[in-house]
Amino acid sequence: MDDEYLTVSQVNAYINKKLKDDVNLKRIYVRGEISNFKTYPSGHSYFTLKDKDSQIPAVMFKGRKYNLKFQPENGMKVIIKGKIEVFERDGKYQLYANSMTEDGIGDLHVAFEQLKRKLKEEGLFDETHKKEIPKYPQRIGVVTAQTGAAIKDIITTIERRYPYCEVLVFSTLVQGDMAAGQIVRQIRHAQQYDIDTLIVGRGGGSIEDLWPFNEEIVAREIYACRIPVISAVGHQIDFTISDFVADKRAATPTAAAEIAVPETREVRYKINQLSQRVNKRINDKLTLNKEKVENLSQNQIFKNPESIYEIKEMQLDNLIGKLNISSSNIISKNKSKLLKIEARAVLRNPEEVTKAKRETFLRNVDKLKILNPLLTLKRGYSIAKIDDKVISSAKDVKSGDELDIEFDDGTINTKVI
Repeated sequence: MDDEYLTVSQVNAYINKKLKDDVNLKRIYVRGEISNFKTYPSGHSYFTLKDKDSQIPAVMFKGRKYNLKFQPENGMKVIIKGKIEVFERDGKYQLYANSMTEDGIGDLHVAFEQLKRKLKEEGLFDETHKKEIPKYPQRIGVVTAQTGAAIKDIITTIERRYPYCEVLVFSTLVQGDMAAGQIVRQIRHAQQYDIDTLIVGRGGGSIEDLWPFNEEIVAREIYACRIPVISAVGHQIDFTISDFVADKRAATPTAAAEIAVPETREVRYKINQLSQRVNKRINDKLTLNKEKVENLSQNQIFKNPESIYEIKEMQLDNLIGKLNISSSNIISKNKSKLLKIEARAVLRNPEEVTKAKRETFLRNVDKLKILNPLLTLKRGYSIAKIDDKVISSAKDVKSGDELDIEFDDGTINTKVI
């Protein structure tokens, strides 16, 4: 009876074998929208592929992702090439993705837009970071293929326009998987030389041929380059990432050379223009100074320079006259003051003045003697005091008071009975 029953694992294995044997499910193309996309530390990515009515779980293993040029994201509509099998442990069938393309857009285009958005958000395209291309360079570096048409066009254009400039070529691969790394190394190598401008690019080609100039490592190296960089990837309409990060973009290598150097004829024209302007400024300055000299020469002072001293002499004479008058007035005033002082009595008869002052002094002394209370005591009078206060009336004294009676020759103390 037990032989009629299968284990869960046997059922899942049986179903999985049926699916694997189905030719239609071994290679299947499925179109849908990505959701719940998640990559685990193992590098495998798990997600759900859905449309408006249904959904199917899907997985893309790490090894399959190496061929992707873009990063899958939620909401992205994709076409997946893969197979349908059962994940026996969970008993669920799922889509195993071998490759992935954005629906309606190629992988390279998706990768281009993703990197463009990323670098723009970081500020690598900002105009504020772009360096000015020197107008009159002495040495230009070119990072490109040594045997390609691009380097020939650049050298020919520079020799024709501005033969005074030296060109240094830093040869590199410009297409293929190894090209991006070589381009980065040559940009770094070029910075070891005394170069005014660096041209980085190649001739035209398909998007696959031009792809090294869309690689992130190339874009970041161009952005970090201390030398002003002209991107010269040979395409007229489309842009590469290198164009956005470079200090200047040229549509072709020839256009890059035209941007990098001036034309000799234009330089000579500018030199002639500057020379004419300088000569005109000099002549105008000379004419102006000549007019100033002529105007000065017509001045009365230059015609009769003695007049300068005559005016000053007149002014000096005037000042001397004022000084003499002022000095005389001061002397007269002081002389009058002196005469008044000499006329005073104290100077004519100082003894009479002294005698009068002495008599006044003696009269004042006599007055003080009369008022002196001590002289009253000498004449036999006394002064009674209570607590150093003079008693002027008997009413001020009562029985029991102690009196101090002051005489000319001393003081006695007594008590009133």
